[in-house]
Amino acid sequence: MSEKTILRALAGERLPTPPIWMMRQAGRYLPEYRATREKAGDFLSLCYNPELAAEVTLQPIRRFGFDGAILFADILLVPQALGADLWFVTGEGPRLSTVTRQEDFDKLGPAADVHETLSPIYETVRILSRALPSETTLIGFAGAPWTVATYMIAGRGTPDQGPAHALKAENRPLFEALLDRITAATIEYLSAQVEAGAECVKLFDSWAGSLHGADFDAYALEPARRIIAELKARHPGLPVIAFPREAREHYIGFAQATGADCVAIDDSVEAAWAAEHVQPHACVQGNLASRHMVTGGADLVADTKRIVKALSGGPHIFNLGHGITPDADPANVQLMIDTVRGD
Repeated sequence: MSEKTILRALAGERLPTPPIWMMRQAGRYLPEYRATREKAGDFLSLCYNPELAAEVTLQPIRRFGFDGAILFADILLVPQALGADLWFVTGEGPRLSTVTRQEDFDKLGPAADVHETLSPIYETVRILSRALPSETTLIGFAGAPWTVATYMIAGRGTPDQGPAHALKAENRPLFEALLDRITAATIEYLSAQVEAGAECVKLFDSWAGSLHGADFDAYALEPARRIIAELKARHPGLPVIAFPREAREHYIGFAQATGADCVAIDDSVEAAWAAEHVQPHACVQGNLASRHMVTGGADLVADTKRIVKALSGGPHIFNLGHGITPDADPANVQLMIDTVRGD
């Protein structure tokens, strides 16, 4: 049995104190991150600089002693590796060249060719596998195909993923071909992360909640199942965390249907509900509201204790229900950790 608490929880062990890590834990709420990003020049340069990307991954481990370190990268590096143009607009976020016609799709490269562009990310993983404390689990990740496709189709983030839903309705063969290409590339990307030293991987489907009924099964659940099955075939015993954010009732049965070892839940569902409906079949990760990292105080402590208690009957990894925001106070992160660990 591993001494690493996250791997123990992912293997189904109920621990007296849940391990902790935090989505976007290497990020703009930390002054040391902002200093390193300034040194890199811009966000993409930071992602593709293995030494600096490793440094920002390590910063929250040094400061807080999280049980897991998640690779610093971005879900949109896969579209770039497939041949999409990618850039970031200050204060507005990512922009991509769009895939809305067959000729756009035909310009994309094959999934097997993503490694040349993504090789610096694998070097970051190798650096981290040597540099992390022995008790810290190294987590790799990628965006899930539906979420990545929404950006590739719209060319940016959208509030309702409307352009992706429109393409799905108007040209389903093209939409499904794009999803298949992203799925294949994601398998290649995550497999290479594991070969470089990632001990578990997480699949982020940030916009899964905008899929309903049969579309959820076809475009959130099925791609996750394909990715997880292939990764486990290539890397037997690899633990996988799936995060179909805002999946609501679709959280039920998601682990069994996809083969995920852990289901991360957002804060729109109650921890007690997840304990009843999800935890009997898989580790649960989550789900403190990110706002507590800004507001702190007694509410943070009370909600943290409530979640820990609700999920204490089975395997649990403590985390937020979404990523930490840039306006968060690092002191509140420490308060959360102290509360979980009973310090």
